[in-house]
Amino acid sequence: MNPEDIGRRKVLKGALGTSVLAAGVVTAPNLLFPALAQGERLVPFIDEQSEAFTWNPIQPNSTHWQDTRQISNRFTDNDEFYLVQHYGQPEVNNDSWRLKVTGMVDNELEISLSELMKKYIFEQQVGFECGGNGQRLLHGLIGNANWRGTSLANILIEAGIQDGAKEVVFFGADTAIEEIRGREVEKAFARSLSIEDAMRPENMLAFEMNGEPLPHFHGKPVRLLVPGWYGVSNVKWLTQIHIQDTRYMGRFMGRDYVTLKRTDVGGTERWVENSVTTMNLKSSIVRVMESSGQYRVQGFVLNDGTPLENVEVKIDDGPWESANMSSRNTKYSWKLFSYNWQDPSPGEHTLISRATDINGNVQATSDELPEKVSFWEDFAQFPRRVRI
Repeated sequence: MNPEDIGRRKVLKGALGTSVLAAGVVTAPNLLFPALAQGERLVPFIDEQSEAFTWNPIQPNSTHWQDTRQISNRFTDNDEFYLVQHYGQPEVNNDSWRLKVTGMVDNELEISLSELMKKYIFEQQVGFECGGNGQRLLHGLIGNANWRGTSLANILIEAGIQDGAKEVVFFGADTAIEEIRGREVEKAFARSLSIEDAMRPENMLAFEMNGEPLPHFHGKPVRLLVPGWYGVSNVKWLTQIHIQDTRYMGRFMGRDYVTLKRTDVGGTERWVENSVTTMNLKSSIVRVMESSGQYRVQGFVLNDGTPLENVEVKIDDGPWESANMSSRNTKYSWKLFSYNWQDPSPGEHTLISRATDINGNVQATSDELPEKVSFWEDFAQFPRRVRI
């Protein structure tokens, strides 16, 4: 590892990035989620989700979620960043790995890792969550990291997308045998993007996470990163990019990670299915801290990258009051916020946060969300309860 890489590791936990929030958002220059200071304590939540919550250390080929009540840094450690995989965690040799670009292109490509790392490289902070993240896990299927990698758009430009192409399909090295209509077939994990979505300049083929080579369980040596989209879109162990003129309807586009909800379609109420794609506007309170009788409420916001107008906190039946946002929040990172809770009275209290973006979209309550069958896309306001 060269000195530049070593230095990068040292600074990633510091103040990276600049604010891209709307001017109306109140910011606090040094707001972070620090470890508890001397004399500071966490006030335990007493809501049903917290009492039923369990946490397990990371294990191979298993789902892992972090305890959001214990967030202590702007960047999620690689060992704490959430994990979901559906076809195991394949072993991939960095030296023999090749990325193929095939299909409706002028020049099919086959790129080694060393060649990929010599192309246009950039870094960005990106936070995201699983499409199945929710209140039952205290929104623990989440993470925020600094990523380094290659521009996807540049690779597609180099290959030359042909006229008539409609979708770009991303295949991982993780495969499994599935029974489909009575026949067993081998399927690779895959997701697709439209040509327009794939050409977004922020899309990345990431090979580094928080200053370290991409860990095995996060998709080494290369994973797709689609900022502003749910984690299922960020295909791990990437091996092939295929451009085609038809829609890709694999399991994780057409059958799984599909939200079934009742909605109005041109004046007729229908049950509609949609693939999980861009993240919905969500905020969540994750911890309450007390020191010498002073209380602070902290939380995060995730969305598709649309700038925020404000984040507000409400205590019991009181008014909505503005929270402070960290000036270090970036467009696609999680957005950390803090609220000073003045002189809470003894007893039980309910705390809720909500986020509003510059387009006037307000985080919905559970009652305002459409009726759903699946648990995908749980982005409703999350009431938390504490006892003072």
